[in-house]
Amino acid sequence: MSEEMITTSWTLAGKTLSSRLLLGTARYPSPAALAASVRASGTGVVTVSLRRETGGGGDGRRFFDFLRQLDVAILPNTAGCRSAKEAVTTAMMAREVFDTPWIKLEVIGDDFTLQPDPFGLVDAAQILVRDGFEVFPYMTDDLVVAQRLVEVGCKILMPWGAPIGSGRGLANPEALRAFRLRFPEQTLVVDAGIGRPSHAAQAMELGFDGVLLNTAVAVAHDPVKMAGAFGEAVRAGRHGFEAGMMATRVKAEASTPVVGAPFRGHLRVD
Repeated sequence: MSEEMITTSWTLAGKTLSSRLLLGTARYPSPAALAASVRASGTGVVTVSLRRETGGGGDGRRFFDFLRQLDVAILPNTAGCRSAKEAVTTAMMAREVFDTPWIKLEVIGDDFTLQPDPFGLVDAAQILVRDGFEVFPYMTDDLVVAQRLVEVGCKILMPWGAPIGSGRGLANPEALRAFRLRFPEQTLVVDAGIGRPSHAAQAMELGFDGVLLNTAVAVAHDPVKMAGAFGEAVRAGRHGFEAGMMATRVKAEASTPVVGAPFRGHLRVD
């Protein structure tokens, strides 16, 4: 298989990227560690919470200016919003601050799991799509909610692997497999719950277009090395998917042929 056929280059909302990893920007020990992690990961997209950073006053503005210097696309998010109205207002502010129509839409419905509110999510997505936003909705792996989001104009869907910050990986891989089969034309990104590079590789092996994560890199003992590991895992998973992985079997099957072997059965010595 040619190198061209297994490349990780892809197009996300009209932007050509060389990496299928999207990286969060929260909880890093320092701006320097964040910048080094972004470079090590190879990502071309970082996501940032407008509400979280603007809560810090002047520090928020300095952080936004810092992000612009990383030479990556910025995906603002509506983290912390708990109603469609709140999320729409935050998205409008983010478009002005970052001069981008991209928005990662989060409408949280449960404080324990931070599970998205499906009703508020669809309502907010419909308003934002009509207003010209490219909406990246953070959601569960519910196929009905996904269909509603597609119907209101979402071209990208971002089902979770597991609850935010849990590090559990893909809690329901079969549901995600069904997700990919059900929406072959949509751009699908697994978002949240990824704790290890192997989790990211697994998501890519299922045929997802990308992976978005934050905590697993930010809180690692060595965020830079971990960012590089995730970048490699995403590439490996995508290459495996495109190459065509072998089917699983219950019965063993020898990889070394026995037909024509020089010795078969008992060896007789006269």
